[in-house]
Amino acid sequence: MSRTEATKSEVIGLDIGTSRIVTARRVNNEIKYSTQLNAFVTIPYSRMTENMLQKEGVPFAIEGDEILVHGNESERFADLLNKDIRRTMSRGVLNPDEPESVRLIRQITQLLIGNFEKGQKVYFTVPAAPLGSEENLTYHEASLRRVLTDSGFEVKSVNEGLAVVYAELESSNYTGIGISCGGGLCNVCLSYLSVPILSFSIPKAGDFIDASAASVTGERPNRIRILKEQSFYINGHFDSKLQQVLSVYYDDMIQSLVAAVKNAFQGPRNLPKLSRPIPLVLSGGTAMPKGFRERFEAVLQASDFPLELSEIRMAADPLTSTAKGALVAALAEM
Repeated sequence: MSRTEATKSEVIGLDIGTSRIVTARRVNNEIKYSTQLNAFVTIPYSRMTENMLQKEGVPFAIEGDEILVHGNESERFADLLNKDIRRTMSRGVLNPDEPESVRLIRQITQLLIGNFEKGQKVYFTVPAAPLGSEENLTYHEASLRRVLTDSGFEVKSVNEGLAVVYAELESSNYTGIGISCGGGLCNVCLSYLSVPILSFSIPKAGDFIDASAASVTGERPNRIRILKEQSFYINGHFDSKLQQVLSVYYDDMIQSLVAAVKNAFQGPRNLPKLSRPIPLVLSGGTAMPKGFRERFEAVLQASDFPLELSEIRMAADPLTSTAKGALVAALAEM
């Protein structure tokens, strides 16, 4: 491996999402991914439990008389205890109701990254402000930056929607629309030759679907999320009430997303003058169910969308696309 290749393998793309934290690294000219749920569950503290968790390699933190099991293991414990997981983030930013959020994000990130050299470069994703809002995301970004710099990394932030463009639209010279449908937000970015022209988010995303479906069916939101990502199919035919309910709220989310995208590009001030049709790429865990792209395209085509699109397609791997885009941005700066 040349020195240039060795240096480039030292950078990391980091997607800190409401639902998951994902890392992307280039190793021997291949991109490798690692992922953990950005969540935790509490169990009563005992010395025996602490010892058993250590023996089994289960990541956890201790807070008073509780043990906070975090990452992927939180899902297993939540299922066994018949309780829902708790989130370090809500609506795309740090959860103000969870005082241990910053500490747990640090631990989950260190779990994913493992051993590293001080000064290693990390490019991490941040959301855009909601459409039509001047909401200040400074605290969220500054807190994540502090988490990473205190751990010894050199860091730079990347807009989440732009990261999708970087990951998926090299063939169009990073010109097009990237949409990341995550747990807390749907992030949208129009890029021209890698320059972000317009970025925004909407708060209707995966958590909205899970919570809404849970309120109707009585199921826990976490169980609904698992079904949604593993076996739900947007096809208009339903085998159960839960699938019917999911379809209703998915359609509500897609309608809201398309309306927001259309409104964002309407009017002479926001409508870019492009010489050719541009691609649109969908990514994120909420976009994973089969039929999502087809339903999104049908709604968009019926909306009289003001921009001409060359294609609407899914990211190669919707769950890792934003982490890959952050890595691409980091590699380009080397």
